[in-house]
Amino acid sequence: MKILGIESSSLVASVAVVTDDVLTAEYTVNFKKTHSQTLLPMIDQVADMLDLDLNTLDAVAAAGGPGSFTGLRIGCATAKGLGLALKKPLIHVPTLEAMAYNLWGSSALVCPIMDARRNQVYTGLYHVRHGIEAVKEQSPMDMRELADYLNGRGEPVIFLGDGVSVYRSLIEEEMKIPYEFAPAANNRQRGASVAALGMEYYKKGMTVDAAQFAPDYLRKSQAEREREEKDGQADV
Repeated sequence: MKILGIESSSLVASVAVVTDDVLTAEYTVNFKKTHSQTLLPMIDQVADMLDLDLNTLDAVAAAGGPGSFTGLRIGCATAKGLGLALKKPLIHVPTLEAMAYNLWGSSALVCPIMDARRNQVYTGLYHVRHGIEAVKEQSPMDMRELADYLNGRGEPVIFLGDGVSVYRSLIEEEMKIPYEFAPAANNRQRGASVAALGMEYYKKGMTVDAAQFAPDYLRKSQAEREREEKDGQADV
């Protein structure tokens, strides 16, 4: 069984192939380049290195959001294009679940945070001791409210994601319970986790046709919000 994973929900561009529960390739870049310039060349290079015929893939897994609107659209378009061309099903992998999967086996509560600006983060809470269990489904949340919520739960927690660098001082100020920050090897999105978790979903029959695949943004884009605000002012 072969699953191709595509991750483009943030600055990170990452593709990976998991073959029969073994990670056979991963190509990850965390740099300011447009994903439309990087994803397809990365997939081509991975396929070349593995002598992989993409027609032998069983499915394509893609990070389905939340995250960067532009990044998700590019990743979605790439996955849909491959799915349609290869006649393969797609697997929608929630971004934050895949991030939590980076820390599979941890005994602490795993809390990925993605910076959503204006003191907001995209977050979810997960136990990953034996697989993955969503304690709190992914959603946008005020960072101080998240800290209060975590303090109320009282469980040791591990933070990861690009929100850590933005809100680290707030976390250090507000947290009253034991906490840690994930190390560099595990603290950002990875195509390997998208592919590996995607394989678990595939085994459960959790696939969609390429034409039906769509990202889950969790909230409206800034342009949509600004347009609604402008329309509302015009109606006054």
